[in-house]
Amino acid sequence: ERMLYLRNLVTGLHNHLTRKMFVLAEMQDVIRVEPRQFNTNMQRQISNVINKKLANKVVHNVGLFITYYDLLHVGDSFILPGDGSSHTRVKFRAVIFRPFTDEIILGKIRSCSQEGVYVSLGFFDDILIPADSLQYPSRFDQQEQVWVWQYQSEDGTHDLFMDTDEEIRFRVVDEIFTDIIPRSEPPLSSKPQSPKHQALPGLNENGKKELISPYKIRGTVSEPGLGLVSWWT
Repeated sequence: ERMLYLRNLVTGLHNHLTRKMFVLAEMQDVIRVEPRQFNTNMQRQISNVINKKLANKVVHNVGLFITYYDLLHVGDSFILPGDGSSHTRVKFRAVIFRPFTDEIILGKIRSCSQEGVYVSLGFFDDILIPADSLQYPSRFDQQEQVWVWQYQSEDGTHDLFMDTDEEIRFRVVDEIFTDIIPRSEPPLSSKPQSPKHQALPGLNENGKKELISPYKIRGTVSEPGLGLVSWWT
């Protein structure tokens, strides 16, 4: 179901790529194809293996791998001793999620904390709008656990709440890639990571265990026209 979702996401790909948060990236890898798959179409097998291996994973300093796009080059295949599978070096293009700095993106508020507003795009959740990048003046409502823009007009101050699931328009100001240091012991679960939980078990700079996201985006709404869509419609 996840692969179907990702493929629907990039339906009409040429149109999607005009939105610069999706880009085409050239990549290369060695693809292993098992003997039972030798009679099937080679290009289809390559695309299946690549998607299974990389889809919905962050490639360091590249971005979030969405899906295989096309094949550029297929090298010679070889079989290793004791392994009947074929190993082929291939060069291909992939659809990558990586918005550029200053790009305006539309998402939905996932949650709020004193740190700021967390935004989701549906397929990517590691987006934070820090407290100092919200509309000024804003305050955090401890009871409601939401940020409130204290909009000032001629007839007084109006509280505009930034509620969960509201559509929000923000500008990208920074991206942060983190090379995850693997844990010394096996993970608690062998299930693949969900796109809504990109954080992986690893070690922080102090050597302590914590969940670390391999790719984060920072945004701002402290400009006219940014923030909740309902504010400006």
